[in-house]
Amino acid sequence: MTTASKLALPNAGDWNRFWETNKVSSRPSWSKRRILDIIQPYAVRGLSAMDAGCGSGFFAKYFCDEGMHTTALDYSAQALAMTQEMTQSKATIVQADLTNPDITGEITTRFDLIFSDGLLEHFSGDDQNLIMLNLKKLLKENGVLISFVPNRYSPWELIRPYFMPGIKEDPFTMKQLIDLNKKNALLILRSGGVNTLPIAFSPDGILGPSWGMLLYTIAKKQEYGKS
Repeated sequence: MTTASKLALPNAGDWNRFWETNKVSSRPSWSKRRILDIIQPYAVRGLSAMDAGCGSGFFAKYFCDEGMHTTALDYSAQALAMTQEMTQSKATIVQADLTNPDITGEITTRFDLIFSDGLLEHFSGDDQNLIMLNLKKLLKENGVLISFVPNRYSPWELIRPYFMPGIKEDPFTMKQLIDLNKKNALLILRSGGVNTLPIAFSPDGILGPSWGMLLYTIAKKQEYGKS
């Protein structure tokens, strides 16, 4: 992946400015509907969920609405304020940096589900590994980690800078996302791509891993002694 110095990654101030001028509707777009279809089987009432890099709070709200004990984490104060409003203060709000090696000292809860969308692509390769390791530490033994990232080969990447000015990212290939999971001893249960076409019918099952706007993996902790 691109190094942090070349990527000029956004900091909390960049995200604060972005969220101050980009209000997100609580109504799901086609892209979000497809993400919800993927995560719905894991959003079980009574279990615990973390929305890691919660942004606007859309997915934190979904987990709350599904009856999950929800924690929303971000390092942008503006994002957390939006999330608190979006969830009507139902989510536990945590301002933290997921690259902190002592994250388990800040967050003592362990989660059945940890979800991220729009998180990993904003960090260098080294920081991505640290984040995945930290998220794995915050998972319960039978918990699942669901990661969505932008696809390097999606046509969306050609126009994305016009919709997200000032926010740079380093999109993934399917292999890079799978390798990131494996490098951190996570066992992939499912992978794919979504939103190949921004219409009701989209051939995601066939073309998603190659041309979908987003790629995803669903993983769990690897059992000791198994590869």
